[in-house]
Parts: sequence; structure tokens; C-alpha cells
Amino acid sequence: MSDTPSKSHGRKAIRPSLKPRELMTPTPDLVGVWKAKILTLFPTAFPGVLGESLTGKALQEGLWQLETVDLRQFGLTKHRNVDDTPAGGGAGMVLRPDVLGNAIEHAMEGVQGNHPLIYLTPRGKPMDQAMMQNLARADGVTLLCGRFEGVDERVLEHYNIQEVSLGDFVMTGGELAAQALIDATVRLIPGVLGNQASTEEESFASGLLEHPQYTRPAEWKGRKIPDVLMSGHHGNVAKWRHQLAEEITQERRPDLWEAYLKSKETKSS
Repeated sequence: MSDTPSKSHGRKAIRPSLKPRELMTPTPDLVGVWKAKILTLFPTAFPGVLGESLTGKALQEGLWQLETVDLRQFGLTKHRNVDDTPAGGGAGMVLRPDVLGNAIEHAMEGVQGNHPLIYLTPRGKPMDQAMMQNLARADGVTLLCGRFEGVDERVLEHYNIQEVSLGDFVMTGGELAAQALIDATVRLIPGVLGNQASTEEESFASGLLEHPQYTRPAEWKGRKIPDVLMSGHHGNVAKWRHQLAEEITQERRPDLWEAYLKSKETKSS
């Protein structure tokens, strides 16, 4: 048996597999490793796409951790009921506060440091790159995935839960939104992408949308790569990319463009 340390430098590796639940078995916290905890009625939905590509490789190498908490395990009666009808009447069902409270306290037991508790909901603060950067600097995050008509408001108030939205639309649950948030955050953790410069040049890094990208062949279906990109003049390339980023942002996202101009004014004053 070799004494050579693994790529995770002695930390326990977590390996993606075709059986999601095997990846979700309880694991000891790795010191200094960012960890996502998911409270959900569908634990087998994870890791999902998070177990693929760079995020999956980083999960395997112990650069981040993932743990699911099955809300159904905290359900009431032999049927594991987790919801009830809305107070005051109305359609649908609402997740019960006693069930959620027990699940949250179980998930947060022993959690220390900067570890936000977030509920994925359309009425929350929209996700953006600044939010992901802040979460990547945290010690981890616990995400509550809602279902049905949502959760009892008292739970949000009692645990001071942050509400976060994937966008101005309604989904059947928070699981996909949770995966999107985790993916956008994990890729900012040092070592996950490998090339840190790629995160510095992409959309939102400078407050602008990303410039157009091209690759070989030099001509495709009569369309050529812009000459400036083939010139080898790095200064001109950078200038062209910045100009195109400004034009695209101004055209497609007036809100970002206005914020970008204000930011420039603040820096110059």
C-alpha cells in the first residue's frame, strides 16, 4: 500500500457515482472546506448536474462538500406528513413549521462560522454574481427547497432565513434553483476551475456582460473571426473586447449598463 497522499492531500474524497444517494451518505466535515446542505423532499435529485464536469471533479477531490437532509424523515405520523392546508383557506398545501423547524435544527447542529440559511423562493432577492462571490467566501450554505404553496412564514421569521430567487417565474420546487446557486458559487472556489483568469473575464466580473467569443476554424459558413482577434496585438484585442462588452450590455441589459456608469462615476470622483 502506497503512502503517497492523494490529490486531496489526505482529506477524505467524495466520489460522484451513478447512485446519487451514495454520494449523500453522512460524511465528516472536512476542515476549511465549503459545504452545501440541502433540505429537500427529493434528496435523490442531488447531486444531479453538480456531480458532472468540473463541479463533480471538485466534489470528488474534496474542494467542497454536499449533504442532503430529507424533510420526509421529519414528517408526522406513520405517513410522514410534512404539509397541511393553508390557514384562512386557499388552494394547495403549506410545509409545516414543526416539521421544518426540526429539520433545520438538525441541519444546523454544530454549524459554525459564516454559514447562511437560505430559502429558495420567487419572492426573494434575485441571484447575481455579487451574491455568489459573497457565498463563495462563506464557510458554506444551507438551502431550504420549498414545495407546494411554500413554507409557514413563522419558520422564515424565527430562523431569520434569507429569501433568494432564481428569477421572476414559478417552479414546482426549489431543487433546481438550489443546484443553480451551488454551481454558480462552487465555480468561484479557488482550484475548482483551475484557471482563475476565466472568472475574471466572464460576464458580470466587471459589471458588464461578456464579449463575443470565437474559435477555429477561422472561417465558418462564410463568417470570419474578426480581424482584430487574429492580429496578435493584445492591447487592441482587449480594447475590442471591452468595447463589445459595453455595447452588448447597453443593448441587452439597460439596468446593468446604468449601474456600470454609476460605478465608473463613483470611481472617478
